[in-house]
Amino acid sequence: MSKAFTKETDAGEDEPEDAQLLPEGQKNYMTPQGFASLKAEWRKLLYEERPKVVEVVSWAAGNGDRSENGDYIYGKKRLREIDRRVRYLTKRIESADVVDPQQQKNTDQVFFGATVKYQRKNGEKHIVTIVGVDEADLANGKISWISPVARALMKAHEGDVIELRTPAGIDALEVLSIRYKTD
Repeated sequence: MSKAFTKETDAGEDEPEDAQLLPEGQKNYMTPQGFASLKAEWRKLLYEERPKVVEVVSWAAGNGDRSENGDYIYGKKRLREIDRRVRYLTKRIESADVVDPQQQKNTDQVFFGATVKYQRKNGEKHIVTIVGVDEADLANGKISWISPVARALMKAHEGDVIELRTPAGIDALEVLSIRYKTD
């Protein structure tokens, strides 16, 4: 069938393609900063971007023929994207279990929210902060608490050497420091 005769639909597609899904039955842990960031994005989309796009679509619809009206077609597409993202963010915000790393009592052990400096067996040093799945940003050293590295580091103490199973084999990680202070 020609693609011209198929209909795009957004039913059941609330999650973006790059969304990290939580394992079944796991909580959606999030830092206070991550929670605030999601809320800010949700508010911006709902109260700033969406009304502007609705205004453009209303104006474009009043111009007559909608079949070749670029403002109308693009505006409707953008509205679907915004609505999809708002639904996704609403679900993530509602399911969030906010955990403040500064309230951690066992600061000598790696838990959610810890910033960990570790060294691989090849001598490479890394600094990562263990955050929620919606906050993960590897380029900025933020890894999801369900990632293999974070799971390997969990409950480790300074000086511990832990094993990380990778496709290339087992790698040894030495925990150099742990801190819970947010920047």
